[in-house]
Amino acid sequence: MFTIKNNIHSILSLIRGYEQRYHREPNSVTLIAATKKQSVENIESAIAAGQTAFGESYLQEALTKMTALADKQLQWHFIGPIQRNKTRKIAEHFAWVHSVDDLIIAKRLNEQRPDHLPPLNICIEVNVSLEATKSGVYFDKVEELAQYCLTLPRLKLRGLMTVPAYKRHIIEQRAEFYKLRLTEEYLINNGISLNTLSIGMSHDMEAAIAEGATIVRIGANIFGQRA
Repeated sequence: MFTIKNNIHSILSLIRGYEQRYHREPNSVTLIAATKKQSVENIESAIAAGQTAFGESYLQEALTKMTALADKQLQWHFIGPIQRNKTRKIAEHFAWVHSVDDLIIAKRLNEQRPDHLPPLNICIEVNVSLEATKSGVYFDKVEELAQYCLTLPRLKLRGLMTVPAYKRHIIEQRAEFYKLRLTEEYLINNGISLNTLSIGMSHDMEAAIAEGATIVRIGANIFGQRA
């Protein structure tokens, strides 16, 4: 029977199984429920199943949900493309931003992060598939952006994120994520401390965990396909 609660429990069971299959540390992968275009009622069902981390892609939609759920102890992640005129509200309301791909965006998030909040956790989004229509910085600019983010005191660089081109088979999916893992290793070897790979969605979660995901962002397999 389809229920959001059952879906979350099934996904968590899969995650723990993949951790074991691919020799990952137990409980090393965090589930973010991607709630773009989902109702407050659906999010409440996820909360009732124990889910506390939620990812949103549209600022105004997210702010409405945050207001409705203000009495809950939730962690909000911004996972969509960032418009420069939206950085202030993102900096003020989110704990994590996964989609930083521009020096100016990083600068604005740093300047607009309120002093009473802890530094904003960020991931750099990398365009691993080199798609002109996708967000994300290209490989040759990742280190420059990472080094710049390290100079910004109101940001805390945690790791890398990607949304690769759709691939049907796990071998192809792993090949895309492997590129990001190599980039992470390169940055770490050059003195940049990272501990987060935000990779994997409903169709490629296993491949992501096999290649080192620490965060997976799951929407459809929790809430069903959006209309």
